[in-house]
Amino acid sequence: MNCELLATCSALGYLEGDTYHKEPDCLESVKDLIRYLRHEDETRDVRQQLGAAQILQSDLLPILTQHRGDKPLFDAVIRLMVNLTQPALLCFGSVPKDPSVRHHFLQVLTYLQAYKEAFASEKAFGVLSETLYELLQLDWENRQEEDNLLIERILLLVRNILHVPADLEQEKRIDDDASIHDRLLWAIHLSGMDDLLLFLSSSSAEQQWSLHVLEIVSLMFRDQIPEQLAGVGQGRLAQERSTDVAELEVLRQREMAEKRTRALQRSNRHSRFGGSYIVKGLKSIGERDVIFHKGLHNLQNYSSDLGKQPRRVPKRRQAAQELSVHRRSALNVRLFLRDFCSEFLENCYNPLMGAVKDHLLRERAQQHDETYYMWALAFFMAFNRTASFRPGFVSETLGVRTFHFVEQNLTNYYEMMLTDRKEAASWARRMHLALKAYQELLATVNEMDMSPDEAVRESSRIIKNNIFYMMEYRELFLALFRKFDERYHPRSFLRDLVETTHLFLKMLERFCRSRGNLMVQNKRKKRKKKKKVQDQGVASGNVSAGPGELEAMWPALEEQLLRCAQDPELSVDSVLPFDAASEVPVEEQRVDAMVRIQDCLLAGQAPQALALLRSAREVWPEGSVFGSPLISPGEEMQLLKQILAAPLPRQQEPIEGDAEEEEEEEEEEELQVVQVSEKEFNFLDYLKRFACSTIVRAYVSLLRSYRQNSAHTNHCVAKMLHRLAHDLGMEALLFQLSLFCLFNRLLSDPAAGAYKELVTFAKYILGKFFAMAAVNQKAFVELLFWKNTAVVREMTQGYGSLDSGQRAAAWSAEEEAQLQELYLAHKDVEGQDVVETILAHLKTRTRKQVTHHLVRMGLANSVKDFQRKGTRIVLWTEDQELELQRLFEEFRDSDDVLGHIMKNITAKRSRARIVDKLLAMGLVSERRQLYKKRRKKLEPSSMSNGDESLKDSWQEDPEEEEHSPEESEEDEEKEEGLEAEAVQGSSFFSAEDLGQSLCREGLSAPLLWLQNCLTRAADDREEAGCSQGVPLVPLTEENEEAMENTQFQHLLRKLGMRPPISGQETFWRIPAKLSSTQLRRMAASLNQQEKEEREEERELHPGVPGEQSPSEHRAKALRALLSARKKKAGLVSPEVLCLTATSEEETPGEGERKIVPRKRELLDSDEDDEGQGPAALGTPVIHKKKRFQIEDDDED
Repeated sequence: MNCELLATCSALGYLEGDTYHKEPDCLESVKDLIRYLRHEDETRDVRQQLGAAQILQSDLLPILTQHRGDKPLFDAVIRLMVNLTQPALLCFGSVPKDPSVRHHFLQVLTYLQAYKEAFASEKAFGVLSETLYELLQLDWENRQEEDNLLIERILLLVRNILHVPADLEQEKRIDDDASIHDRLLWAIHLSGMDDLLLFLSSSSAEQQWSLHVLEIVSLMFRDQIPEQLAGVGQGRLAQERSTDVAELEVLRQREMAEKRTRALQRSNRHSRFGGSYIVKGLKSIGERDVIFHKGLHNLQNYSSDLGKQPRRVPKRRQAAQELSVHRRSALNVRLFLRDFCSEFLENCYNPLMGAVKDHLLRERAQQHDETYYMWALAFFMAFNRTASFRPGFVSETLGVRTFHFVEQNLTNYYEMMLTDRKEAASWARRMHLALKAYQELLATVNEMDMSPDEAVRESSRIIKNNIFYMMEYRELFLALFRKFDERYHPRSFLRDLVETTHLFLKMLERFCRSRGNLMVQNKRKKRKKKKKVQDQGVASGNVSAGPGELEAMWPALEEQLLRCAQDPELSVDSVLPFDAASEVPVEEQRVDAMVRIQDCLLAGQAPQALALLRSAREVWPEGSVFGSPLISPGEEMQLLKQILAAPLPRQQEPIEGDAEEEEEEEEEEELQVVQVSEKEFNFLDYLKRFACSTIVRAYVSLLRSYRQNSAHTNHCVAKMLHRLAHDLGMEALLFQLSLFCLFNRLLSDPAAGAYKELVTFAKYILGKFFAMAAVNQKAFVELLFWKNTAVVREMTQGYGSLDSGQRAAAWSAEEEAQLQELYLAHKDVEGQDVVETILAHLKTRTRKQVTHHLVRMGLANSVKDFQRKGTRIVLWTEDQELELQRLFEEFRDSDDVLGHIMKNITAKRSRARIVDKLLAMGLVSERRQLYKKRRKKLEPSSMSNGDESLKDSWQEDPEEEEHSPEESEEDEEKEEGLEAEAVQGSSFFSAEDLGQSLCREGLSAPLLWLQNCLTRAADDREEAGCSQGVPLVPLTEENEEAMENTQFQHLLRKLGMRPPISGQETFWRIPAKLSSTQLRRMAASLNQQEKEEREEERELHPGVPGEQSPSEHRAKALRALLSARKKKAGLVSPEVLCLTATSEEETPGEGERKIVPRKRELLDSDEDDEGQGPAALGTPVIHKKKRFQIEDDDED
């Protein structure tokens, strides 16, 4: 021992008889020991030396029990004991793999087990209970911070002592005998600590300790089985005895059968002269039959593997070991634990589980604390169901939300087990806990079905209706079976999975029978390959005319175009080159506009083609793609001629392939659109999903240990296999040699009478097999392989019955020669997919057919050589995680963090996968932190605030707020992958029709208000130079009613306005992506509708001057305001100017008022009289200052 440590320990004091005498420097010595522990090395040398010296047993525990009055010393001793007793896993981080470090780990664990044995006394826990009781008596206002720390340390000390694992080899305790853990629980009971735990669980004022209490309770019951614990008592002892008697009877039958077999096998001759025999039909190493040199009674045990060295299984492939050990404690301890459970359920379960769930959802707990929640859910709900079922005791965890919480965690553990291979065993254990919780939830709901209370049965029906409706709950068991891996999941996990699946199927089948027909949710991922842009040779596939025909067509088109160019009535206001209602951004619709111009030229629509060209020139002036603003008519004609003859890229129609094409290798970056619908549920169709070799192999694996399984587990296995064989008629699915060997072992088992259900099922399957073998001789060969449903169909209906579909045509010699020539010519070209190049010439073949035929011809080694780049990237390596973390730190202060990461990351992945990984690594706490940011436009009302108005303020892009990263990824893929709809003309054609119908319904004033809002937004974006979403705030009752009108909302969608986000926004918004030019064109289209409507009204209803309604006055004022602004922008036609002048003559005051510049108008807004301000005209008011003024005016 270190000399400094030895001196410090000697300065603590000494024990004389039962009395401990502390030294004067005892407190300082305890603090020195705490300081030494803080600076120990990685081998935990200080901890080992203190354990070897038995400081806790000989010094610290006597100080704790005899010097409780010395508060500073008592607090220091508690601190030191908490440090000394902390779990070895926390000290070393994990179980060390290095032998030397593992030796230190085991040594620390040995000392901890000695500490646990020393604490198993009523005296030590009595002191802790008294101290904790006195602290809990203090009200929260009288409780100091030191008191809270001492409460937490006492709870941690109890937790650490209970956490120490038992040394089974050293204790060698049998069931019903008191182990060290049982003695510790009895000391807790005698000291009254269990009552304090119950108080902490039920008190609403002590919810901060809820997670500590739940962890202590879980450690108290870790060796117990809830069903056995609920059965403790005089009424249940007879049942336990009957179970034991049945097990002993099975063992006795097996032993007696073996004795009879040995007696019959005895030979009259001496064992050394048993003779030699030739086994006919069994070949030895050579060509001769096997010679057997033992007695005939040993022949059935003959195997070719006798005497061979067993094959060593690598450690990474060994089956997972069972870590949980269940034993039956002493009777008095079990009675105490049963009473504790009953009182805990009655008074503490609901408040404690509610507080813990709140801590978990608000992320106030530590990592993986949800495992204690799920353990408590499974344990206490099982105890409540078995003892005396009362649903009210567990109502906090009995609902659809709890099902969802457990299912989400179970899915998360399953995904993490596949991703984090180093900690796969830990994730598998957490997965097992979640599965147990899910199983108990189903069992409790099933128990509610048999309740005599009608309200309880109705609650059960509602829960089952929700569970069976959602697709995730039905798909959960299929996913767990398919990904079952015995390297990480122990046999107990498979047993619980089989029993839970059996219970779920039984409940689902009974529910379907009671309902008649059941509608369930169905989610289908509609996969569409990314469309490929055709090369130049095939680009103009939609253009049927050749170059010669285009040259002949051009003179007539040119003549029409020249006439249209000279026509002064040609207007581009009503023609838009982009689709405002499309999900594709306007900046990315240039190519579509070019294609539309080409289509108009080919169709002979010269005016529309010219109008589209000029409109596109104004929308996309950058780069002069559609000509410069000062283009001459001759240059314009040349540009149109080039567009006519240009091989523009057109989107190719997706080709639907046959079943062989659909099995083509899938890309991870495929477009997957999840389509949610409803369908009628068919139980047999759902059961067919379990008819696959993976699931059957898992069931057979569990059946191999039928002797160790419980009767219920064997019944669950037999019932599922019977469902597949009998209900689905797929007996051939179970025709497998390993399963037949198991049946042979079962039928020859002396105690086969105890497994009547399994024996009956084995005879049924064997009978079906021999009946088929009489017809199909190949059935014996099929025994060697696991089968799927297609093979089962061929075995029963005849081989070749699946080939009724169309087969691919055979390759001719010319096609093979062309394929070889193309492959050799393009295989060495970098940056080019050789298969895509070949498919461009061989249009009758699919990618799969080409790749497989290249392998058959010997030109390639494997189909994997032709996998598309960038696919099948699923898992993240350590280097990729470090790269992602580096990129996040580099761009975290930029406007578009996610965009920069996707541009610079080496392994290209989808946006959703990068976001999920950033959340999993803890670099961001929520998805909103990754949304694209844009600068706010400075408010005019804040111009007078000095330098503060000049600071950069940032906001999240409202476009990004509306869509999550996954949705934005789908939108981007839709832009690339969905078919381009043939849009003739502009999207405003339908908008004009809607506007005219709205005018007929009397909504002309709201249309003018909407037109004014668009114009104001265009002015703001021209002045500020940047844009943001502008809300459409209706300030009049007429405009509010219009915003609720379905046709008016349809018009807003046609114009590209964004509807409010549910739960976050109230008003419609003008998107930030629309430029000022686009907004002005929208406003002009609405103005054109108003003009036509007014002309029709004047023709049909000539009015009398002076008899105009107030709404007409307001409409005229709005027209005057709009025309003044358009006159300033120079974007109004002569007719509209004339109409505006007329309006100004009628209302000169308003006309003069409206042509005041915008800046002056803002400055004078506080001095406006009532009736002349914006509120009176119904214009949208955005600034707070003006809004307050309006409210004051309304009050006046």
